[in-house]
Amino acid sequence: MRLGHIIRPLDRYVFGEFWRIFLTTALGFPILVIIIDLTDNLNTYLERHLSYGRIALSYLYWLPDSMFMILPAAVLFATVFSIGALTRHSEITAAKASGISFYRFIAPIFAGAIFAVGLGLIIGEVAPHTNKKRQELLEVQRYTNNQDRFYFAYAGDAGRTYKIGALHVATGRADGVQIERKGNGPSYPPYIVSSNAAEYRPKVGTWMLGKGVMHILTSDSTNVTFAYDSLVDRRFTERPQELTASPKAPTEMDYNELGRLIRALARSGADVNELRVERMLKIAIPVTSLVILLFGAPLATSTQRGGTAYGIAISLATTVIVLTLIQLTKAIGGKGLMPPELAAWVPNIVFAILGGVLFARVRT
Repeated sequence: MRLGHIIRPLDRYVFGEFWRIFLTTALGFPILVIIIDLTDNLNTYLERHLSYGRIALSYLYWLPDSMFMILPAAVLFATVFSIGALTRHSEITAAKASGISFYRFIAPIFAGAIFAVGLGLIIGEVAPHTNKKRQELLEVQRYTNNQDRFYFAYAGDAGRTYKIGALHVATGRADGVQIERKGNGPSYPPYIVSSNAAEYRPKVGTWMLGKGVMHILTSDSTNVTFAYDSLVDRRFTERPQELTASPKAPTEMDYNELGRLIRALARSGADVNELRVERMLKIAIPVTSLVILLFGAPLATSTQRGGTAYGIAISLATTVIVLTLIQLTKAIGGKGLMPPELAAWVPNIVFAILGGVLFARVRT
């Protein structure tokens, strides 16, 4: 069977109506956010002597991150307005009279929603890396990091925390260093390493700790202590400049990076529920584009009652409810009140059930 027999002119027409609104929304809202941010921060960027081209490129790199949460809303707006317009112009009624069911009529819109899901999964992986490039272009680290930092803690990998009294970036030295690692039993015990001073060795990329002591807590009542003249911690590989920066947020890590961080923290006995929710949301949020279609398409067939205002009200109200549910279930999953992975999918499950009921009641 040829592709032309499957994809009819009507399919191309319906998909075109959907696609036009989808692109307008998916790009329009992020561009609006960019304009607002640029208005607020342009003077700051110019004070850093950044060129207009560099600033413009930084916002281009920000586009994936600003689009990630917008895609489900873009699918909803495109569904409501395209189906609503086709309903008001009696095109759906004419299609039904020709023997084309409502489900078959909106099949191109389902194809568009599936495309949005794939696009969202790709953007979710690309956005952390483009955000990093944007920060480099705007020289964020240069203007937020001081050459010296005092009395701070830095969360490292594998459940390790560095507590430093004074850090001198220019000389690569630190005073009053304490390294703590969380453990989960005798096979992976917690320990504390203390040193008066440490020096970064750029050729090998590690820190040399001066005279100090190491406490290994093999059990609640047992503390094995070692004294040393010098110690090389091969896991302490953060450069002095990195220690002055804030640790990366979950939104700044892709799916695999979050997985590695979760496994490392879990081995040390840390609470990783919030990170598990964040990781699963990188899949659940793109899939929302398809789920929201089940909910929006039946409601869109009644938009002739209120026209454009009714469509906007449906789209905005549903978007706000979905975003609120995501934040609510994220908090519930982060507190361990339900399995974190399930918490990430609760909004989709709720709207899939509601959408399924509404879809079943549509006159085909």
